[in-house]
Parts: sequence; structure tokens; C-alpha cells
Amino acid sequence: MSDFSSDAQSVAYVRGLFIRSVEVKRKVIESHCGAIVEIAKVCAQSIAQGGKLLLCGNGGSAADAQHLAAELLVRLRPNVNRSGIAAIPLAIDSSSLTACGNDYSYEVYFERMTRALGREGDVLMAITTSGKSPNVLAALKAAREMDMKTVGFLGGTGGPALPLCDVAFVAPSDETGRIQESHITAGHAVMELVEDMLLAQGLIAHT
Repeated sequence: MSDFSSDAQSVAYVRGLFIRSVEVKRKVIESHCGAIVEIAKVCAQSIAQGGKLLLCGNGGSAADAQHLAAELLVRLRPNVNRSGIAAIPLAIDSSSLTACGNDYSYEVYFERMTRALGREGDVLMAITTSGKSPNVLAALKAAREMDMKTVGFLGGTGGPALPLCDVAFVAPSDETGRIQESHITAGHAVMELVEDMLLAQGLIAHT
């Protein structure tokens, strides 16, 4: 027997976690799928017109940004071989990240990257479970000033990030882990839809 808890208690805890995750996704199925489709349409339209997708987030959301960018840059589904799709995760460069944190502040990092790498017509995908991350909010404001499209993967009420997004998927939960689980599912759905939309229009090539 563990010194920390019984196996029965641990199993009950894990079951509860999965049940909460399922319930959040059930709410998404009932009321939030339209937002996911709209995000995909915004991204596909930008890419079709020569734009690209910039993605930002902190911590686990930074990992989600890298994960989703890789799905476009490389391959998403093993049975779909096509050319790469332009996507840049903004927290991937540790030298720029630490230089900005040291010389300025981490709060301006995503804004600086957005202004340096973004162009009118590009899309900024902001991933924040709270909707309150100062560096993400700064990037959203910069993107709007640059006439970029802004889409959000948020949680809870959406926080101050919500009005800065042209379209947002707000995971119906206040629990960080459950929000992130819904974000990656919704993110995969967006990327599959983007891929399908671009292939259907002949805008990316099968390889």
C-alpha cells in the first residue's frame, strides 16, 4: 500500500478527472463546435491568400502552440501527404525569448515577435487558459493594430483576451487541465479542417 493514498482512492481520483474531462467535451459538442469551424475558416482563408499562422501561449499552451504548428508544417494525418503550411510558434526560440526577458521583459516578447514576423492578413492564434496572460494580450493588441486576424483558444469566461479575438473557442471550464485537454482536441479539429479546406481548393499540393 502506498504511503500517500490507497489504490482505491487513486483510482477514484483518476476516474473523476476523466469524467470531468468528458463533461467539458460534452459541453463543447453541444454549444462550441461552430466557433471551431469559424477559426478554421479564418486560418484557411489567410493561408489561401498567402498569409501564415503565428501561435503563442505560455507553459502548456506554448507546447500546444508548437504542437499545432508542427501539424501544419509537417504532417497531421498519416494518410494525407501534402506540402507544408506556413505556421510559426512564437516561443520556440530560447535565445530570443531569454534575451527579451533579460533586456526588456517577458511581457513584451510575443508582441515583439508578432510585430517582427507578422504581416497584414496573417493570423495570430492566442492560446491562454485564463485569457489574462499579459504577454498574450499584448500580442493580440499588436496583431489588431497590424490588421492581422486574431483567433483565441481560451477558457472560463474568456477573460480580457476575448474581446481582442475576431473568433474564439472558449473551453467551458475553470480547471486548467480540462481546458488544455479541450484546447488540443479543438486545435486538432481546426488543423484537420484547414488541411481539408486548402486541399479541396487545390491551394496545397499532394506529395
